[in-house]
Amino acid sequence: MKHLLSALLLSVTSLSIAEQPGIVKTEFIFDPAPHPQCHSSTIVETPTGLVAAWFGGTKEGNPDVGIWLSRHLEGAWTPPVEVANGAETEDPRVNCLNPVLFQVPKGPLLLFYKTGKWWAYKKESKDGGATWSRPERLYNGLFGPVKNKPVILADGSILSPTSVEIPSPQGPSWRVHFERSVNGGKSWEYIGPVNDGHEIQAIQPSILFHPGNKLQALGRTQQGRLFEIWSEDGGLSWGKMSLMALPNNNSGTDAVTLKDGRHLLVYNHTGNREGSTKGARSPLNLSLSMDGKLWEATLVLENEPNREFSYPAIIQTADGLVHITYTWRREFIKHVVVDPAKLTCKPIVKGAWPQ
Repeated sequence: MKHLLSALLLSVTSLSIAEQPGIVKTEFIFDPAPHPQCHSSTIVETPTGLVAAWFGGTKEGNPDVGIWLSRHLEGAWTPPVEVANGAETEDPRVNCLNPVLFQVPKGPLLLFYKTGKWWAYKKESKDGGATWSRPERLYNGLFGPVKNKPVILADGSILSPTSVEIPSPQGPSWRVHFERSVNGGKSWEYIGPVNDGHEIQAIQPSILFHPGNKLQALGRTQQGRLFEIWSEDGGLSWGKMSLMALPNNNSGTDAVTLKDGRHLLVYNHTGNREGSTKGARSPLNLSLSMDGKLWEATLVLENEPNREFSYPAIIQTADGLVHITYTWRREFIKHVVVDPAKLTCKPIVKGAWPQ
């Protein structure tokens, strides 16, 4: 009965979503769900098709929570399978969280994830996610991407956006740093941290590309607004972090630079509640920018009050379409396909989403 009810709710909520310019398709990646709860999805394009992953189990933080994965084959998502869990690496078993998929060009598909003690692990697949290696732990202060995807730079190196959450007498220190690989992900160089973790408490960055070897990173904070920080040298060094005009209730975001140079940002455009980590994560929005500074409203993906629609992931595939996945009420992972050529924009004035 539960999956029938969810299908009915999806058909109702998708009606208004599908009417917005640019929406191509909306669907659940799985239904019925193989677990009571799920969260924190990631999506990637591989030579054999799309692959998505997330963590799922009885409840976030419980030992039975593992990393689940589905592949998009012949026009449909395969039944989810658990591809990593805490019993592989720790005894007694602990939970897993925050998977990130990354396809190395002409190389393996990588799966990064964390376990309950915030230890970072990596697995590899040579067949598009069908089978996986044993987990390999990351050492020497490396964490891998904590939520959002790494990017390929102009020189062929990989830049991974990451962050840490460290307790301190002054309060939690949320600091952003980056990890760079010049050998296809075999080893990594630590860059940062790029903020002190107190003036702006920031985590979970995404990376955008700009002309002249410039990069922009942006993500969530405890200050009620998104942060941004810029690099003039392809990510080797970074300027001063600042707060953007866009509000956010301390919930995960993701962003991507399109092939035509425009930028898309998916996030909860709500709140302005400093320090807030609780409450509903709705609505879920998509904004567009030409320069990474001025953002305009494009889509409202979800807008049901007092519900959670959160932790989005966004990519553009080789065919030019944009794929977004996100947590739907902690019950399902939803997949939305967007044609960026058909998006329309409205100004965001003083941080207010247009009606």
